[in-house]
Amino acid sequence: MKRWFAISLGLVFIGITAFSYSQQAAGQADAGWVTLFDGKNLDNWSAIGDANWRIADGVVEADKGNGFLVSKTAYTDYQIRAEFWVDSDANSGVFIRCTDPAKVTAANAYEVNIFDKRPDPSYGTGAIVNVAKPSVYLKAGGLWNAYEITVKGPKFTVVLNGTKTVDGAEDSKLATGRIALQYAAGVVKFRKVQVKPI
Repeated sequence: MKRWFAISLGLVFIGITAFSYSQQAAGQADAGWVTLFDGKNLDNWSAIGDANWRIADGVVEADKGNGFLVSKTAYTDYQIRAEFWVDSDANSGVFIRCTDPAKVTAANAYEVNIFDKRPDPSYGTGAIVNVAKPSVYLKAGGLWNAYEITVKGPKFTVVLNGTKTVDGAEDSKLATGRIALQYAAGVVKFRKVQVKPI
């Protein structure tokens, strides 16, 4: 009986230790990340334009109008993780280094595109419009996707669903600015947006 008790106690100890290490690893993986949208509120964002942004079931979504959610904070060098869902007709994007938070355009920001049916597909989903064409052409419509974007100095890297679509593209036109989430057509949803200064 004592032997079974000792074995049981040992297994409990191993389980607690493994759980502790997994929690510690998860904490390190999230170290430095700031959540800008967690499905609950838009406290970190300002809306411009007339897109009908609303929160429902843990996502912020729009399906009418034209506009942006613009971060209230500007960033220079950072990584951003954004989870999004779009239908096949959607026109959206994650704009970075937006220099005018009241009027976001492709001229005063970099647009990491989400646009499967763009008339000129060379800057479609996975591209940085007018800066870098994607090395792989991917479609985002109809499923949850994850962008991982890194911007450091003049260099940009874009990863879509684990596939690198832009690797080390360079442009020094804009050095700092806000982050903006775009709605221009179709159905667009974002459920998690995080940023990590580097």
